[in-house]
Amino acid sequence: MQDVAEQPSAIRWYYEGLGQNVFRAVSCRSCGKLTFPPTGCCEHCGSWEVEGVELSGEATLLYATHNITPACHPRFETIAPYVYGHLRLREGPIVQAIILGVEARPESLRALFERGPVPVKAETLTMEDLPVIAFRLAG
Repeated sequence: MQDVAEQPSAIRWYYEGLGQNVFRAVSCRSCGKLTFPPTGCCEHCGSWEVEGVELSGEATLLYATHNITPACHPRFETIAPYVYGHLRLREGPIVQAIILGVEARPESLRALFERGPVPVKAETLTMEDLPVIAFRLAG
């Protein structure tokens, strides 16, 4: 584990990790819960006693839908339309992210829904201005 307080910025530390395909969060020394993406304090109890941890990148896709065009932010225009979803990281937190390996079409999303929760694996999308975490269907 790494002391996030030693870093110039928890967000910079997170994005530098993404650039290396490393997925980071902070673990609270007071309550033991994870905050993802990392911040300077625990999102659960407010403690500043946090330390950096690396995540496995493994998750379960709980729900997926698609965006509409135009994308919500200019950085995503080149990949729109895309699928995004709610995921439970293996380490516990629930997050939202882009889902890769699924077409943004109703029939593809229906087939995915009928499969039920499915395993996914994190990867980094290199966008024009910064790296972004995404998850790809496993297997």
